[in-house]
Parts: sequence; structure tokens; C-alpha cells
Amino acid sequence: MRTFFSTLLLSVGMLLWSHITQAQDDLLSLAEATDSADSGNITGAFKATRLVNGHTVETNGQQELLFLISHRFGTLNSGAYNLFGLDQATIRLALEYGITNRLTAGIGRSSLEKTYDGFLKYKLLQQSRGEKPIPVTLTLFSSLAVNTLRNGNTEREVTFKSRLAYTHQLLVARKFSERLSVQLAPSLVHRNMVATRQDENNVYALGTGGRFKLTKRTSFNAEYYYVLPGETADDYINALSLGFDIETGGHVFQLIFTNAQGMVEKFFIPQNTGVWSDGDIYFGFNISRVFSLKKEKDW
Repeated sequence: MRTFFSTLLLSVGMLLWSHITQAQDDLLSLAEATDSADSGNITGAFKATRLVNGHTVETNGQQELLFLISHRFGTLNSGAYNLFGLDQATIRLALEYGITNRLTAGIGRSSLEKTYDGFLKYKLLQQSRGEKPIPVTLTLFSSLAVNTLRNGNTEREVTFKSRLAYTHQLLVARKFSERLSVQLAPSLVHRNMVATRQDENNVYALGTGGRFKLTKRTSFNAEYYYVLPGETADDYINALSLGFDIETGGHVFQLIFTNAQGMVEKFFIPQNTGVWSDGDIYFGFNISRVFSLKKEKDW
């Protein structure tokens, strides 16, 4: 419960602080989901850089810094003694910076396995209309994660290199209407070290998901990662996640139900164990806040 209340207080503090700062613009320009008539670009396929657990095609604007708090409680089937998961929690804190309007770099730290991660994300194509329309938005994503847990098994040497895991994704999305956006995410997760010789170092998966806009500032999201057949697919469970987004002028607040505890790709794609039908459902949230670091012009 201490973790829950500390995170809650931090979140409330951020919300209050946002109302007394001058940065009152809506979260990224994408949050308003408006289309540019001048350029013909079709923007705002998603409200945030995350669909639920996984990334969306969206990138930060240039010189915009995003602060992201991700929180997952324990499973609902943990019982009343653990307040149905509220006594158990994992958290990830992250910063994401828009180097350009198309290129974003990010770093994060998860309490699960004390994992540090970093990523680069580049928007290669932007969906557009006009004489030469582009039917989809295409974003390349690549990340590196390192497990920093102390080695409890003294018989097996764990080097720094063996602690590394890499993820590469091709994010493809189309905004079909003002309400509906759909995304595909072919994915490769490479782990330098696996638990047994039967486990696969390379795990291939196909992510799919979408967003249905309910009102101007709310939407329902769904996300599913299908792990291609192999030893990993036989031993683990595909991640299914549902979310509800609320955009509140500077923040996107995402309420989440998922069978995946981890919040980076190395966890929720190749080593997920939660089963929805058994009640292995993690309730949680993401809170995104963007700060513009652009210098104001002197007129």
C-alpha cells in the first residue's frame, strides 16, 4: 500500500502543478487528433505514445519532453488479504525527448528486475491525403533493456552482456476515421541469455491493436501480442491488454487491465505468464505529461 499511496500522491501533485504552470497546451499536438489541411497530413491516430503496454506510431514534437509514470498493481486473484493486488505493485518511470518531430529518444527504469531501458523511435512515413496519398503511418522502434538484479545463483556467471535484451519493431498504423485507428507491430525480441537451452534467444511476435474514440477527450484501446510458434510460445502466454484513455489538457491518463505485469517489451512479449481466465489480471495506469523546452521568441 505504501507504493500505491506514494505513486498516487506523486500523480496528484503532477496534476495540480500542471494547472499553475504556463504549459497548458494539450498533450502533444496529436492529442487533439486534428488533421493539417495545409500539409495534407492525417495526424492524431492515437492520443499518446503508448497504446496500452506497447508503443504507438506517435512521436514527440521537437524539443518536447514527456514524463511518463507507468504503474501495475498485483493480480486481481491475489485475494482480499492483498486488497486484490493493491498491496503489490511494479512501477516504471521514463523520460522521452523529441529530437525532431520524427525522432524520439527515451530512457526508463522499471522496478521489475530493476530494469533500465532506452529506445529510439523514428517516424519514417506519415499518413496523408492529396495527389500522392500515403495510406499508413510507419514508425521504426528499437530498444535496449538491461536487468540489474544481483545474481543469486553463484554457480552461474552472469556478465553484463548476458543481461541485455533487444527489441525491434515496425509500427504500422492507419487512421480510418476520426474515431477509429488500427495498428500492427511486427516484433523481434532478442535475449542474450535465456533460462534453459530449450528457450529461444530470438522471439518473433505480431502485435495488433486499435483505438476507438468515444468523445473528444476519451477513447477505448485494445492490444494483443501473438508470439509465433516455438518453445517460447509453448511456455508463455500472449499478452492481451485493454485500456481507457482520458486526455485532460496536458496529460493523458490511461486506465489499464492486462495479463502482463512488465511494462517493457522484454517482459510482456516473450515471458508473460498471466492467464485472463484464471484471474491473472493486473490493473494499472499510465500518466503522460509533456513539457515544451522550446525557447520563447522575443518580439
